[in-house]
Amino acid sequence: LRDVSFDVAPGERIGIVGATGAGKSTLINLLLRFYDVTSGRILIDGTDIREMRLEDLRALFSLVLQDVHLFSGTVTSNIRLGNQAITDEAVRSAAEAVHAHRFIAALPDGYAHRLGERGATLSVGQKQLLSFARALAFDPRILILDEATSSVDTETELLIREALHVLMAGRTTLAIAHRLSTIQDMDKILVLHKGRVRELGTHQELLAQR
Repeated sequence: LRDVSFDVAPGERIGIVGATGAGKSTLINLLLRFYDVTSGRILIDGTDIREMRLEDLRALFSLVLQDVHLFSGTVTSNIRLGNQAITDEAVRSAAEAVHAHRFIAALPDGYAHRLGERGATLSVGQKQLLSFARALAFDPRILILDEATSSVDTETELLIREALHVLMAGRTTLAIAHRLSTIQDMDKILVLHKGRVRELGTHQELLAQR
């Protein structure tokens, strides 16, 4: 990334687009401090993230990736991820909110159903909805979506779109997209190209600039 500078207001939804290698994933890695910036700084509420405890910083975010990682264990444990403060009721209401409850309830043991390593028995869309339920259950201030509507059928994609609206409500969201259709209704779209911000604006503004 070179000379990249932008502001995100609380509750704002930002779409990030750009070709492979443009710097989209780098941005996410820096935000979560998988590595640190070598110059410049990243501030959250005016505090340099390098001055925050890693645990406190990462607790602000929920990350929903294209490749969902599920563990061998129950559906509930895959949503709760070891956080006992998240009750069974909270797990269920998160699943209901993002349209995951219907397929979970249809599993042989419902929420107690044991998933195999990486959720081998679930479809791509079902895994995606589970990852949304997980993100919602943790109730983050900032949501990061990395192309969260990947290869799924049309019906599931509609469910996922609706679930995304629930997930983004009242939260600051950064959404990386490879397809423009997934981020048309974002507040701002950031266009990255070869490590630089080339354009920034709403979908309509960017279209007007051709």
